[in-house]
Amino acid sequence: MPTIAQNIVNTLNASGVRRVYGLAGDSLNGFTDAIRESDLDWIHVRHEETAAFAAAAEAATTGELTVCAGSCGPGNLHLINGVFDAQRSRVPMLVIASHIPSDEIGSGYFQETHPQSLFEECSVYVEHVSNAKQMPRLLRIAMREALSKSGVAVLVISGDTLLTEIEAEPEVIRHYPSSTYPDQAQLLKAAEALNDCDRVTILAGAGVEGAHNELVEIAGRLQAPIVHALRGKEFIEYDNPYDVGMSGLLGFESGYRALESAQTLLMLGTDFPYQQFFPEDATIIQVDIRGEQIGRRTRVDIPLIGGVKETIETLLPHLTKRKSSKHLDKMLKHYEKTKKDFDDLASPSRQTIHPQYLTKLIDEAADDDAVFIPDVGSPVVMASRHLTMNGKRRLIGSFSHGSMANAMPQAIGVQASHPDRQVVALAGDGGLAMLLGDLLTLKQYDMPVKIVVYNNSSLNFVELEMKAAGVVTFGTDLENPSFAALAEAVGLKGFTVEKSKDLPGAVKEFLAHDGPAILDVTTERQELTLPPSIELEQVKGFTLYALRTVLNGRGDELVDLAKANLRRFF
Repeated sequence: MPTIAQNIVNTLNASGVRRVYGLAGDSLNGFTDAIRESDLDWIHVRHEETAAFAAAAEAATTGELTVCAGSCGPGNLHLINGVFDAQRSRVPMLVIASHIPSDEIGSGYFQETHPQSLFEECSVYVEHVSNAKQMPRLLRIAMREALSKSGVAVLVISGDTLLTEIEAEPEVIRHYPSSTYPDQAQLLKAAEALNDCDRVTILAGAGVEGAHNELVEIAGRLQAPIVHALRGKEFIEYDNPYDVGMSGLLGFESGYRALESAQTLLMLGTDFPYQQFFPEDATIIQVDIRGEQIGRRTRVDIPLIGGVKETIETLLPHLTKRKSSKHLDKMLKHYEKTKKDFDDLASPSRQTIHPQYLTKLIDEAADDDAVFIPDVGSPVVMASRHLTMNGKRRLIGSFSHGSMANAMPQAIGVQASHPDRQVVALAGDGGLAMLLGDLLTLKQYDMPVKIVVYNNSSLNFVELEMKAAGVVTFGTDLENPSFAALAEAVGLKGFTVEKSKDLPGAVKEFLAHDGPAILDVTTERQELTLPPSIELEQVKGFTLYALRTVLNGRGDELVDLAKANLRRFF
Protein backbone atom coordinates (compact mmCIF):
# COMPACT_ATOMS: atom_id res chain seq x y z
CA MET A 1 0.00 0.00 0.00
CA PRO A 2 1.17 3.54 -0.67
CA THR A 3 2.00 5.92 2.14
CA ILE A 4 0.22 9.25 2.53
CA ALA A 5 3.36 10.93 1.18
CA GLN A 6 3.32 8.71 -1.91
CA ASN A 7 -0.39 9.39 -2.47
CA ILE A 8 0.24 13.14 -2.28
CA VAL A 9 3.10 12.94 -4.75
CA ASN A 10 1.19 10.67 -7.15
CA THR A 11 -1.86 12.95 -7.04
CA LEU A 12 0.27 16.03 -7.68
CA ASN A 13 1.95 14.31 -10.61
CA ALA A 14 -1.37 13.15 -12.09
CA SER A 15 -2.73 16.70 -11.71
CA GLY A 16 0.01 18.33 -13.77
CA VAL A 17 2.45 19.48 -11.08
CA ARG A 18 5.99 19.03 -12.36
CA ARG A 19 8.25 20.13 -9.49
CA VAL A 20 8.35 20.90 -5.78
CA TYR A 21 10.54 23.61 -4.26
CA GLY A 22 11.95 23.14 -0.78
CA LEU A 23 14.68 22.23 1.64
CA ALA A 24 14.92 18.67 2.99
CA GLY A 25 14.52 17.91 6.70
CA ASP A 26 13.80 14.89 8.87
CA SER A 27 10.07 15.52 9.21
CA LEU A 28 9.88 15.79 5.39
CA ASN A 29 11.79 12.56 4.73
CA GLY A 30 8.71 10.57 3.76
CA PHE A 31 7.67 13.28 1.30
CA THR A 32 11.06 13.82 -0.32
CA ASP A 33 11.61 10.07 -0.58
CA ALA A 34 8.30 9.74 -2.41
CA ILE A 35 9.41 12.50 -4.79
CA ARG A 36 12.70 10.64 -5.36
CA GLU A 37 10.74 7.66 -6.66
CA SER A 38 8.40 9.76 -8.82
CA ASP A 39 8.50 11.84 -12.00
CA LEU A 40 8.41 15.09 -10.02
CA ASP A 41 11.54 17.23 -9.78
CA TRP A 42 12.76 18.33 -6.36
CA ILE A 43 14.25 21.84 -6.61
CA HIS A 44 16.58 22.04 -3.63
CA VAL A 45 16.95 25.69 -2.60
CA ARG A 46 19.24 27.11 0.09
CA HIS A 47 16.50 28.99 1.97
CA GLU A 48 12.82 28.09 2.27
CA GLU A 49 11.76 31.68 1.56
CA THR A 50 13.27 31.19 -1.88
CA ALA A 51 11.20 28.03 -2.32
CA ALA A 52 7.95 29.88 -1.72
CA PHE A 53 8.90 32.82 -3.95
CA ALA A 54 9.98 30.43 -6.72
CA ALA A 55 6.78 28.38 -6.56
CA ALA A 56 4.70 31.57 -6.58
CA ALA A 57 6.52 32.88 -9.66
CA GLU A 58 5.97 29.61 -11.52
CA ALA A 59 2.27 29.84 -10.72
CA ALA A 60 2.17 33.47 -11.87
CA THR A 61 3.60 32.59 -15.27
CA THR A 62 1.80 29.27 -15.85
CA GLY A 63 -1.52 29.76 -14.08
CA GLU A 64 -1.16 26.20 -12.75
CA LEU A 65 -0.93 24.88 -9.20
CA THR A 66 2.61 24.85 -7.81
CA VAL A 67 4.06 23.36 -4.63
CA CYS A 68 6.63 24.24 -1.98
CA ALA A 69 7.53 22.38 1.20
CA GLY A 70 9.22 23.07 4.52
CA SER A 71 10.18 20.85 7.42
CA CYS A 72 8.84 21.29 10.95
CA GLY A 73 9.39 24.42 13.04
CA PRO A 74 12.02 26.74 11.58
CA GLY A 75 11.79 25.07 8.16
CA ASN A 76 8.22 26.02 7.36
CA LEU A 77 8.57 29.29 9.31
CA HIS A 78 11.08 30.36 6.66
CA LEU A 79 8.42 29.89 3.96
CA ILE A 80 6.16 32.56 5.39
CA ASN A 81 7.24 35.66 3.45
CA GLY A 82 7.08 34.00 0.05
CA VAL A 83 3.74 32.45 0.99
CA PHE A 84 2.37 35.87 1.90
CA ASP A 85 3.52 37.12 -1.49
CA ALA A 86 1.79 34.26 -3.31
CA GLN A 87 -1.45 34.85 -1.43
CA ARG A 88 -1.46 38.59 -2.10
CA SER A 89 -0.56 38.02 -5.76
CA ARG A 90 -3.47 35.57 -6.01
CA VAL A 91 -1.66 32.59 -7.49
CA PRO A 92 -2.57 28.94 -6.83
CA MET A 93 -0.03 27.27 -4.55
CA LEU A 94 0.00 24.27 -2.23
CA VAL A 95 2.26 24.33 0.83
CA ILE A 96 3.29 21.11 2.56
CA ALA A 97 4.27 22.19 6.08
CA SER A 98 5.55 19.19 7.95
CA HIS A 99 5.08 19.01 11.72
CA ILE A 100 6.75 17.47 14.77
CA PRO A 101 5.80 13.85 15.73
CA SER A 102 2.04 13.72 16.16
CA ASP A 103 2.16 12.32 19.70
CA GLU A 104 4.40 15.21 20.82
CA ILE A 105 2.20 18.08 19.66
CA GLY A 106 1.38 20.38 22.59
CA SER A 107 4.32 19.26 24.73
CA GLY A 108 6.78 22.02 23.85
CA TYR A 109 8.81 19.48 21.87
CA PHE A 110 12.01 20.33 19.98
CA GLN A 111 11.22 22.72 17.07
CA GLU A 112 7.52 22.82 17.95
CA THR A 113 5.42 25.57 16.42
CA HIS A 114 1.78 25.70 15.34
CA PRO A 115 1.88 26.14 11.56
CA GLN A 116 -1.90 26.21 11.17
CA SER A 117 -1.96 29.44 13.19
CA LEU A 118 1.08 30.83 11.42
CA PHE A 119 -0.32 30.40 7.90
CA GLU A 120 -3.92 31.34 8.69
CA GLU A 121 -3.52 34.97 7.58
CA CYS A 122 -1.82 34.16 4.28
CA SER A 123 -3.92 31.33 2.87
CA VAL A 124 -7.37 30.53 1.53
CA TYR A 125 -7.23 27.17 3.30
CA VAL A 126 -5.06 25.73 6.08
CA GLU A 127 -5.65 22.49 7.92
CA HIS A 128 -3.76 20.19 10.27
CA VAL A 129 -3.92 16.51 9.28
CA SER A 130 -4.30 15.12 12.79
CA ASN A 131 -5.48 11.70 11.68
CA ALA A 132 -4.36 9.63 8.70
CA LYS A 133 -8.02 8.88 7.86
CA GLN A 134 -8.47 12.53 6.85
CA MET A 135 -6.35 11.83 3.82
CA PRO A 136 -6.54 11.97 0.85
CA ARG A 137 -9.76 13.98 1.25
CA LEU A 138 -7.99 17.00 2.74
CA LEU A 139 -5.52 16.98 -0.15
CA ARG A 140 -8.43 17.16 -2.59
CA ILE A 141 -9.98 20.03 -0.68
CA ALA A 142 -6.70 21.95 -0.39
CA MET A 143 -5.86 21.65 -4.07
CA ARG A 144 -9.34 22.72 -5.18
CA GLU A 145 -9.38 25.64 -2.74
CA ALA A 146 -6.04 26.88 -4.10
CA LEU A 147 -7.11 26.51 -7.73
CA SER A 148 -10.65 27.87 -7.48
CA LYS A 149 -9.74 30.83 -5.25
CA SER A 150 -6.32 31.54 -6.80
CA GLY A 151 -4.58 31.47 -3.45
CA VAL A 152 -2.47 29.45 -1.07
CA ALA A 153 -3.63 26.20 0.55
CA VAL A 154 -1.58 24.73 3.39
CA LEU A 155 -1.54 21.17 4.70
CA VAL A 156 0.20 20.68 8.04
CA ILE A 157 1.29 17.04 8.37
CA SER A 158 3.52 15.32 10.92
CA GLY A 159 6.41 13.27 9.60
CA ASP A 160 5.01 10.04 11.06
CA THR A 161 1.62 10.72 9.44
CA LEU A 162 3.30 11.14 6.04
CA LEU A 163 4.67 7.60 6.42
CA THR A 164 1.30 6.06 7.30
CA GLU A 165 -0.04 3.61 4.70
CA ILE A 166 -3.50 4.19 3.21
CA GLU A 167 -5.67 2.52 0.60
CA ALA A 168 -6.04 5.30 -1.96
CA GLU A 169 -5.49 5.85 -5.63
CA PRO A 170 -4.06 9.10 -7.01
CA GLU A 171 -6.64 11.58 -8.26
CA VAL A 172 -6.60 14.21 -10.98
CA ILE A 173 -7.43 17.64 -9.58
CA ARG A 174 -7.61 20.38 -12.22
CA HIS A 175 -9.32 23.74 -12.47
CA TYR A 176 -11.85 24.49 -15.19
CA PRO A 177 -12.69 28.21 -15.08
CA SER A 178 -16.18 29.37 -15.91
CA SER A 179 -17.57 32.67 -17.20
CA THR A 180 -19.16 35.16 -14.81
CA TYR A 181 -21.57 37.83 -16.05
CA PRO A 182 -22.82 40.91 -14.17
CA ASP A 183 -26.42 41.62 -13.20
CA GLN A 184 -28.36 42.94 -16.23
CA ALA A 185 -30.00 45.83 -14.39
CA GLN A 186 -26.66 47.06 -13.06
CA LEU A 187 -25.14 46.64 -16.51
CA LEU A 188 -27.78 48.90 -18.08
CA LYS A 189 -27.25 51.44 -15.33
CA ALA A 190 -23.52 51.45 -16.09
CA ALA A 191 -24.18 51.86 -19.82
CA GLU A 192 -26.42 54.86 -19.14
CA ALA A 193 -23.76 56.51 -16.98
CA LEU A 194 -21.09 55.95 -19.64
CA ASN A 195 -23.29 57.21 -22.50
CA ASP A 196 -24.31 60.39 -20.63
CA CYS A 197 -20.75 61.44 -19.81
CA ASP A 198 -18.28 63.56 -21.80
CA ARG A 199 -15.08 62.48 -20.06
CA VAL A 200 -14.66 58.75 -19.34
CA THR A 201 -11.36 57.40 -18.07
CA ILE A 202 -10.61 53.68 -17.72
CA LEU A 203 -8.42 52.37 -14.90
CA ALA A 204 -7.39 48.78 -15.65
CA GLY A 205 -5.36 46.22 -13.73
CA ALA A 206 -4.27 42.59 -13.74
CA GLY A 207 -7.87 41.43 -14.06
CA VAL A 208 -7.86 42.39 -17.77
CA GLU A 209 -5.58 39.44 -18.57
CA GLY A 210 -7.08 37.71 -21.57
CA ALA A 211 -9.30 40.70 -22.42
CA HIS A 212 -6.86 42.98 -24.26
CA ASN A 213 -8.91 43.21 -27.48
CA GLU A 214 -12.14 43.90 -25.59
CA LEU A 215 -10.41 46.58 -23.52
CA VAL A 216 -9.16 48.39 -26.62
CA GLU A 217 -12.59 48.12 -28.25
CA ILE A 218 -14.46 49.67 -25.34
CA ALA A 219 -11.89 52.45 -25.03
CA GLY A 220 -12.40 53.23 -28.72
CA ARG A 221 -16.18 53.22 -28.32
CA LEU A 222 -15.97 55.62 -25.37
CA GLN A 223 -12.96 57.60 -26.63
CA ALA A 224 -11.53 56.98 -23.18
CA PRO A 225 -7.88 57.10 -22.12
CA ILE A 226 -6.70 53.94 -20.37
CA VAL A 227 -4.66 54.27 -17.19
CA HIS A 228 -3.02 51.07 -16.02
CA ALA A 229 -2.01 49.83 -12.59
CA LEU A 230 1.42 48.22 -12.27
CA ARG A 231 0.18 44.62 -12.29
CA GLY A 232 -1.79 45.36 -15.44
CA LYS A 233 1.13 46.84 -17.41
CA GLU A 234 2.02 43.60 -19.19
CA PHE A 235 -1.58 43.04 -20.35
CA ILE A 236 -2.54 46.61 -21.27
CA GLU A 237 0.38 48.65 -22.54
CA TYR A 238 1.06 46.97 -25.90
CA ASP A 239 -0.80 47.63 -29.18
CA ASN A 240 -2.98 50.11 -27.35
CA PRO A 241 -3.59 53.58 -28.87
CA TYR A 242 -5.56 54.62 -25.78
CA ASP A 243 -2.94 53.90 -23.10
CA VAL A 244 -1.78 56.98 -21.18
CA GLY A 245 0.57 55.29 -18.75
CA MET A 246 0.50 54.17 -15.17
CA SER A 247 -0.79 56.01 -12.14
CA GLY A 248 0.18 55.69 -8.50
CA LEU A 249 3.35 56.49 -6.62
CA LEU A 250 5.53 55.06 -9.41
CA GLY A 251 3.43 56.23 -12.31
CA PHE A 252 3.23 58.83 -15.05
CA GLU A 253 1.84 62.32 -14.55
CA SER A 254 -0.38 61.68 -17.58
CA GLY A 255 -2.01 58.75 -15.79
CA TYR A 256 -2.63 60.91 -12.75
CA ARG A 257 -4.19 63.69 -14.87
CA ALA A 258 -6.44 61.28 -16.75
CA LEU A 259 -7.89 60.02 -13.47
CA GLU A 260 -8.15 63.49 -11.96
CA SER A 261 -10.13 64.93 -14.89
CA ALA A 262 -12.60 62.05 -15.33
CA GLN A 263 -16.34 62.62 -15.02
CA THR A 264 -16.89 58.86 -15.02
CA LEU A 265 -14.24 56.34 -14.01
CA LEU A 266 -14.56 52.76 -15.27
CA MET A 267 -12.44 50.42 -13.13
CA LEU A 268 -11.68 47.08 -14.76
CA GLY A 269 -10.11 44.25 -12.78
CA THR A 270 -7.98 46.42 -10.53
CA ASP A 271 -7.29 46.63 -6.81
CA PHE A 272 -5.29 49.87 -7.21
CA PRO A 273 -4.55 50.74 -3.56
CA TYR A 274 -3.77 54.48 -3.45
CA GLN A 275 -6.89 56.38 -2.45
CA GLN A 276 -5.31 59.79 -3.05
CA PHE A 277 -5.13 59.16 -6.80
CA PHE A 278 -8.85 58.57 -7.34
CA PRO A 279 -11.04 61.43 -8.63
CA GLU A 280 -13.16 63.08 -5.95
CA ASP A 281 -16.36 63.90 -7.84
CA ALA A 282 -16.56 61.32 -10.64
CA THR A 283 -19.18 58.62 -11.05
CA ILE A 284 -17.32 55.37 -10.41
CA ILE A 285 -18.14 52.02 -12.01
CA GLN A 286 -16.11 49.04 -10.79
CA VAL A 287 -15.93 45.65 -12.50
CA ASP A 288 -14.41 42.74 -10.57
CA ILE A 289 -15.00 39.01 -10.55
CA ARG A 290 -14.71 39.10 -6.75
CA GLY A 291 -17.57 41.06 -5.26
CA GLU A 292 -15.71 41.57 -1.99
CA GLN A 293 -13.10 43.67 -3.81
CA ILE A 294 -15.58 46.31 -4.92
CA GLY A 295 -15.45 49.57 -2.98
CA ARG A 296 -12.31 48.71 -1.03
CA ARG A 297 -10.30 51.66 -2.32
CA THR A 298 -12.89 54.28 -3.16
CA ARG A 299 -16.64 54.72 -3.08
CA VAL A 300 -18.37 52.95 -5.99
CA ASP A 301 -21.62 54.14 -7.55
CA ILE A 302 -22.26 51.16 -9.83
CA PRO A 303 -20.76 47.77 -8.88
CA LEU A 304 -20.54 45.09 -11.57
CA ILE A 305 -19.59 41.60 -10.41
CA GLY A 306 -18.23 39.66 -13.37
CA GLY A 307 -15.20 38.81 -15.44
CA VAL A 308 -13.70 41.75 -17.34
CA LYS A 309 -13.94 40.06 -20.74
CA GLU A 310 -17.54 38.90 -20.26
CA THR A 311 -18.63 42.25 -18.81
CA ILE A 312 -17.19 44.29 -21.69
CA GLU A 313 -18.71 41.94 -24.27
CA THR A 314 -22.11 42.33 -22.62
CA LEU A 315 -21.75 46.08 -22.15
CA LEU A 316 -20.59 47.03 -25.66
CA PRO A 317 -23.97 46.63 -27.45
CA HIS A 318 -25.47 49.19 -25.06
CA LEU A 319 -22.82 51.86 -25.62
CA THR A 320 -23.08 54.60 -28.22
CA LYS A 321 -20.02 55.61 -30.20
CA ARG A 322 -18.69 58.84 -28.71
CA LYS A 323 -18.07 61.49 -31.38
CA SER A 324 -15.85 63.85 -29.42
CA SER A 325 -12.29 62.78 -28.64
CA LYS A 326 -11.33 66.00 -26.86
CA HIS A 327 -10.68 64.34 -23.47
CA LEU A 328 -8.76 61.46 -25.03
CA ASP A 329 -6.65 63.71 -27.27
CA LYS A 330 -5.69 65.93 -24.36
CA MET A 331 -4.58 62.97 -22.25
CA LEU A 332 -2.67 61.35 -25.14
CA LYS A 333 -0.83 64.62 -25.71
CA HIS A 334 0.00 64.76 -22.02
CA TYR A 335 1.19 61.14 -22.19
CA GLU A 336 3.53 61.82 -25.09
CA LYS A 337 5.10 64.71 -23.17
CA THR A 338 5.46 62.66 -19.98
CA LYS A 339 6.89 59.72 -21.89
CA LYS A 340 9.41 61.98 -23.65
CA ASP A 341 10.48 63.39 -20.28
CA PHE A 342 11.11 59.86 -18.99
CA ASP A 343 12.90 58.87 -22.21
CA ASP A 344 15.16 61.92 -21.91
CA LEU A 345 16.22 60.74 -18.45
CA ALA A 346 17.21 57.36 -19.94
CA SER A 347 20.24 58.85 -21.68
CA PRO A 348 23.95 58.18 -21.17
CA SER A 349 25.99 60.44 -18.91
CA ARG A 350 29.67 61.27 -19.01
CA GLN A 351 29.83 60.73 -15.27
CA THR A 352 27.67 58.24 -13.33
CA ILE A 353 25.30 55.65 -14.80
CA HIS A 354 21.67 56.61 -14.38
CA PRO A 355 19.37 53.64 -13.62
CA GLN A 356 16.98 54.78 -16.37
CA TYR A 357 19.72 54.33 -18.97
CA LEU A 358 20.62 50.88 -17.68
CA THR A 359 16.95 49.79 -17.81
CA LYS A 360 16.51 51.18 -21.32
CA LEU A 361 19.50 49.20 -22.59
CA ILE A 362 18.22 46.00 -20.95
CA ASP A 363 14.81 46.61 -22.51
CA GLU A 364 16.26 47.10 -25.99
CA ALA A 365 18.60 44.07 -25.86
CA ALA A 366 16.30 41.54 -24.14
CA ASP A 367 14.33 38.87 -26.02
CA ASP A 368 10.85 39.58 -27.34
CA ASP A 369 9.43 37.04 -24.90
CA ALA A 370 11.69 37.79 -21.93
CA VAL A 371 10.36 37.58 -18.38
CA PHE A 372 11.38 40.58 -16.27
CA ILE A 373 11.35 40.38 -12.48
CA PRO A 374 12.24 43.58 -10.58
CA ASP A 375 13.08 43.82 -6.90
CA VAL A 376 10.91 46.09 -4.80
CA GLY A 377 12.33 49.63 -4.63
CA SER A 378 14.22 51.45 -7.37
CA PRO A 379 14.18 48.49 -9.84
CA VAL A 380 10.37 48.44 -9.78
CA VAL A 381 10.27 52.15 -10.56
CA MET A 382 12.64 51.68 -13.48
CA ALA A 383 10.73 48.64 -14.76
CA SER A 384 7.36 50.38 -14.60
CA ARG A 385 8.63 53.38 -16.57
CA HIS A 386 11.25 52.03 -18.95
CA LEU A 387 10.41 48.42 -19.86
CA THR A 388 8.36 47.86 -23.02
CA MET A 389 5.63 45.22 -23.05
CA ASN A 390 4.60 43.62 -26.35
CA GLY A 391 2.06 40.92 -25.50
CA LYS A 392 4.71 38.18 -25.25
CA ARG A 393 6.94 39.57 -22.51
CA ARG A 394 6.01 39.10 -18.87
CA LEU A 395 6.53 41.39 -15.89
CA ILE A 396 6.06 39.85 -12.45
CA GLY A 397 7.22 40.82 -9.00
CA SER A 398 6.18 41.40 -5.41
CA PHE A 399 3.80 44.13 -6.52
CA SER A 400 1.14 43.66 -3.83
CA HIS A 401 3.15 42.36 -0.88
CA GLY A 402 6.12 44.63 -1.59
CA SER A 403 8.86 42.38 -0.24
CA MET A 404 12.57 42.95 -0.68
CA ALA A 405 14.63 40.14 -2.22
CA ASN A 406 11.92 38.77 -4.52
CA ALA A 407 13.67 39.08 -7.89
CA MET A 408 16.29 36.33 -7.83
CA PRO A 409 14.11 33.71 -6.02
CA GLN A 410 11.20 34.34 -8.38
CA ALA A 411 13.57 34.05 -11.33
CA ILE A 412 14.43 30.52 -10.14
CA GLY A 413 10.78 29.47 -10.36
CA VAL A 414 10.26 31.04 -13.78
CA GLN A 415 13.45 29.57 -15.23
CA ALA A 416 12.75 26.11 -13.80
CA SER A 417 9.34 26.04 -15.48
CA HIS A 418 10.46 27.86 -18.68
CA PRO A 419 13.97 26.51 -19.35
CA ASP A 420 14.15 27.92 -22.90
CA ARG A 421 12.96 31.41 -22.04
CA GLN A 422 15.13 34.42 -21.13
CA VAL A 423 14.59 35.40 -17.49
CA VAL A 424 16.01 38.74 -16.31
CA ALA A 425 16.03 39.63 -12.61
CA LEU A 426 16.40 43.36 -11.97
CA ALA A 427 17.89 43.23 -8.48
CA GLY A 428 18.62 45.90 -5.95
CA ASP A 429 21.94 45.53 -4.18
CA GLY A 430 20.12 45.24 -0.85
CA GLY A 431 17.57 42.80 -2.23
CA LEU A 432 20.12 40.48 -3.79
CA ALA A 433 22.23 40.46 -0.63
CA MET A 434 19.27 39.39 1.49
CA LEU A 435 18.97 35.91 -0.10
CA LEU A 436 22.42 35.71 -1.62
CA GLY A 437 22.85 32.03 -0.83
CA ASP A 438 20.48 30.95 -3.57
CA LEU A 439 22.94 32.02 -6.23
CA LEU A 440 24.19 28.52 -5.47
CA THR A 441 20.83 27.13 -6.59
CA LEU A 442 21.30 28.79 -9.98
CA LYS A 443 24.68 27.11 -10.26
CA GLN A 444 23.49 23.73 -8.99
CA TYR A 445 20.74 23.52 -11.62
CA ASP A 446 22.64 25.53 -14.26
CA MET A 447 19.70 27.90 -14.69
CA PRO A 448 20.61 30.63 -17.20
CA VAL A 449 19.01 33.42 -15.13
CA LYS A 450 20.43 36.88 -15.83
CA ILE A 451 20.70 39.12 -12.74
CA VAL A 452 21.20 42.87 -13.20
CA VAL A 453 22.36 44.55 -9.99
CA TYR A 454 21.46 48.22 -9.52
CA ASN A 455 24.44 48.84 -7.28
CA ASN A 456 24.08 52.22 -5.58
CA SER A 457 25.55 51.12 -2.23
CA SER A 458 22.35 51.98 -0.42
CA LEU A 459 18.76 51.10 0.36
CA ASN A 460 18.00 53.69 -2.27
CA PHE A 461 14.22 53.83 -2.25
CA VAL A 462 14.20 53.97 1.55
CA GLU A 463 16.52 56.98 1.32
CA LEU A 464 14.08 58.68 -1.05
CA GLU A 465 11.23 58.05 1.39
CA MET A 466 13.33 59.56 4.18
CA LYS A 467 14.08 62.66 2.12
CA ALA A 468 10.42 63.11 1.22
CA ALA A 469 9.54 62.89 4.92
CA GLY A 470 12.21 65.43 5.87
CA VAL A 471 14.41 62.83 7.60
CA VAL A 472 18.21 62.80 7.36
CA THR A 473 19.20 59.53 5.69
CA PHE A 474 20.46 57.03 8.24
CA GLY A 475 20.96 53.27 8.39
CA THR A 476 20.79 52.87 4.63
CA ASP A 477 24.46 52.59 3.64
CA LEU A 478 25.53 49.28 2.11
CA GLU A 479 29.15 48.21 1.96
CA ASN A 480 28.90 45.89 -1.00
CA PRO A 481 31.32 43.34 -2.38
CA SER A 482 31.98 43.08 -6.08
CA PHE A 483 28.90 41.12 -7.07
CA ALA A 484 30.64 40.12 -10.30
CA ALA A 485 33.59 38.65 -8.38
CA LEU A 486 31.16 36.94 -6.02
CA ALA A 487 29.37 35.47 -9.03
CA GLU A 488 32.63 34.07 -10.37
CA ALA A 489 33.43 32.60 -6.96
CA VAL A 490 30.26 30.49 -7.00
CA GLY A 491 30.55 29.46 -10.65
CA LEU A 492 28.42 32.12 -12.38
CA LYS A 493 29.67 34.56 -15.02
CA GLY A 494 30.31 38.06 -13.65
CA PHE A 495 30.34 41.42 -15.42
CA THR A 496 31.19 44.80 -13.86
CA VAL A 497 30.39 48.22 -15.34
CA GLU A 498 31.19 51.59 -13.78
CA LYS A 499 31.09 53.93 -16.81
CA SER A 500 28.24 54.72 -19.21
CA LYS A 501 30.38 54.23 -22.30
CA ASP A 502 31.04 50.60 -21.35
CA LEU A 503 27.43 49.73 -20.63
CA PRO A 504 25.89 48.97 -24.09
CA GLY A 505 28.48 46.36 -25.02
CA ALA A 506 28.42 44.79 -21.55
CA VAL A 507 24.62 44.47 -21.58
CA LYS A 508 24.66 42.63 -24.91
CA GLU A 509 27.47 40.30 -23.85
CA PHE A 510 25.77 39.65 -20.50
CA LEU A 511 22.39 38.74 -22.04
CA ALA A 512 24.04 36.59 -24.69
CA HIS A 513 26.00 34.52 -22.14
CA ASP A 514 25.03 30.85 -22.18
CA GLY A 515 24.38 30.30 -18.48
CA PRO A 516 23.65 32.16 -15.25
CA ALA A 517 25.29 35.57 -14.99
CA ILE A 518 25.40 38.74 -12.91
CA LEU A 519 25.82 42.25 -14.34
CA ASP A 520 27.03 44.49 -11.49
CA VAL A 521 26.39 48.13 -12.49
CA THR A 522 27.38 51.11 -10.35
CA THR A 523 24.34 53.40 -10.59
CA GLU A 524 23.70 56.93 -9.38
CA ARG A 525 22.82 56.91 -5.69
CA GLN A 526 21.20 60.34 -5.64
CA GLU A 527 18.73 59.67 -8.46
CA LEU A 528 15.30 61.08 -7.64
CA THR A 529 12.36 58.89 -8.62
CA LEU A 530 9.60 61.45 -8.28
CA PRO A 531 5.90 60.50 -8.04
CA PRO A 532 3.56 61.91 -10.71
CA SER A 533 2.00 64.40 -8.30
CA ILE A 534 4.15 66.19 -5.73
CA GLU A 535 2.15 66.95 -2.62
CA LEU A 536 2.80 69.92 -0.36
CA GLU A 537 3.91 67.63 2.46
CA GLN A 538 6.60 66.13 0.23
CA VAL A 539 7.86 69.60 -0.73
CA LYS A 540 8.05 70.44 2.96
CA GLY A 541 9.79 67.14 3.58
CA PHE A 542 12.53 67.75 1.02
CA THR A 543 13.04 71.25 2.44
CA LEU A 544 13.39 69.88 5.96
CA TYR A 545 15.74 67.18 4.70
CA ALA A 546 17.97 69.79 3.07
CA LEU A 547 18.06 71.95 6.19
CA ARG A 548 18.72 69.06 8.56
CA THR A 549 21.37 67.59 6.27
CA VAL A 550 23.31 70.88 6.24
CA LEU A 551 22.98 71.25 10.00
CA ASN A 552 24.36 67.71 10.41
CA GLY A 553 27.45 68.64 8.39
CA ARG A 554 26.48 66.62 5.32
CA GLY A 555 25.88 69.42 2.85
CA ASP A 556 27.91 67.59 0.20
CA GLU A 557 24.92 65.22 -0.19
CA LEU A 558 22.83 68.14 -1.44
CA VAL A 559 25.48 69.04 -3.99
CA ASP A 560 25.53 65.43 -5.23
CA LEU A 561 21.72 65.41 -5.33
CA ALA A 562 21.66 68.57 -7.43
CA LYS A 563 24.34 67.31 -9.82
CA ALA A 564 22.62 63.97 -10.33
CA ASN A 565 19.20 65.48 -11.10
CA LEU A 566 20.02 68.78 -12.79
CA ARG A 567 19.03 67.28 -16.16
CA ARG A 568 15.42 66.96 -14.95
CA PHE A 569 14.97 70.70 -14.94
CA PHE A 570 17.04 71.93 -17.91
